[in-house]
Amino acid sequence: MSVLITSVLFVVLWSTGFVVARAITPFADPNLYLLARFGGTAVLFTLVALVTRAVWPRGCDLGKHLLAGALLQGVYLGAGYWAVAQGLSAGVMALLGALQPLLTAAVAAPLFGERLSRRGWSGMVLGLTGVALVLEPKLAAAGAPVPHGSAPPWLVIVISILAVVSITAGTLFQKTSLAKADIRSASAVQNLGAAAVAAVLALLLGEHRWIPSAQLWASIAWGVVMLSGVGVTLLVWMVRRGDASRATALLFLAPPLAALEGYIGFGEMLQPVQIAGFMFALAGVWLARS
Repeated sequence: MSVLITSVLFVVLWSTGFVVARAITPFADPNLYLLARFGGTAVLFTLVALVTRAVWPRGCDLGKHLLAGALLQGVYLGAGYWAVAQGLSAGVMALLGALQPLLTAAVAAPLFGERLSRRGWSGMVLGLTGVALVLEPKLAAAGAPVPHGSAPPWLVIVISILAVVSITAGTLFQKTSLAKADIRSASAVQNLGAAAVAAVLALLLGEHRWIPSAQLWASIAWGVVMLSGVGVTLLVWMVRRGDASRATALLFLAPPLAALEGYIGFGEMLQPVQIAGFMFALAGVWLARS
């Protein structure tokens, strides 16, 4: 599979996470959905690893994989969903998430010696600018009323930043000794770690809403197979094989593609500033990865 095909497939799949989050809202509380998604993916990769007789992590490595999965998916999505439920604009959360490639590039330099050129940093800034332009209509509406009984605004901001730090740490964790593990068994263990976080959050937050429907089951199937199954595995694979900063730069394209998917699937109008933002993000990713 060529690098181009891998990159395109990853970005398209990752962008659909925004659509799935919207699709499950009427039917299930977020962490219950995430528990089903991560748990299902853990079972899927366990079966694959057993059939193919993959070597399993043992000892300290087992704990490291559980922690990596908890950070990469469990804490990131659980904290992000919670922040949005507390009144944080989805656009603001998406913009904060777009800071992850910049944070990855900054931390990867001292840890792994990955240094971006001036051209690469220019691409990062251009990509972030593009994301901000795409999200501008949502950011303009960020002053919506805060739900009654929600957490203090400062706590919501802290948790949302924690989400971005979590996915950055989980991504960089893949560059350590964990990179030597078989990706099939490693994915099973890491999704189990993410499922454990979702289960704890669902209990702490008292989540219980679960309304079975065809849309919910379809969202779970897509989340299990395509999002956590293929999408996250591609991210881990790309980070293992190359620079973490170049791999995560692709995340700049997820919000613009999500906006396009919203236009196609839900009739959400695309404004000229969003189209311009898509072009900025595309140019930024090209510069950061060239």
